Amino acid sequence: MVILRPTRKLRSSLPTAAVSACSDTALGDWYVNRIVVDRQPLLLLVSSASLLPLLVPARDVRALPDRLSALVESRLRRSDVEPQVIARELQAMHPIAVERTVDRSVLGIMVDFAKAIPYYLEAGCWAGEALAVVEERLAETPCHAGLSDDRVVFPNHKAPELLRSKWLVTSRCSPRFQLIPTSGLLHRTNKPGSHACRGASSFWV
Repeated sequence: MVILRPTRKLRSSLPTAAVSACSDTALGDWYVNRIVVDRQPLLLLVSSASLLPLLVPARDVRALPDRLSALVESRLRRSDVEPQVIARELQAMHPIAVERTVDRSVLGIMVDFAKAIPYYLEAGCWAGEALAVVEERLAETPCHAGLSDDRVVFPNHKAPELLRSKWLVTSRCSPRFQLIPTSGLLHRTNKPGSHACRGASSFWV
């Protein structure tokens, strides 16, 4: 399952309910806020785990839970993520629950993104293709830049890293070898006949 967390201004359109479970996805919860840029109402969605932004026109907000997986799929296909990884993430996104926001740091990042959006395009240029360009620019932004270097998050790198780490790596060993991305590197395991995994970063699958 995945949890959609609207800000207070969207709660009338997206009523929340208490949820005891957590998101099972690699990208975590999705936070959403309604913003207005150049007199255009937009929905800004941000992944809680990767801070990957998603920007769409603010239409039919009540149907957002039903559209969320399609929006995420479209966004990930523009992020050079393997189709099988996207498919696993989308499978994990059902069912979708709507709950209150809980992470102030994610809300702070959303405020920073909202302030940056007007600087990326000239007034009157808010076509659908333009929103995709803005998404990419936001995803290149270093988040939590005031922290130590190892805690700075670049959403365009963090999202693929989390997705591949969760959906490409399995714990079951097999005699075949496969290239497994871990920590930004590709590790090859190719010892035929062996069913043992070598180290924490190489897996037989």
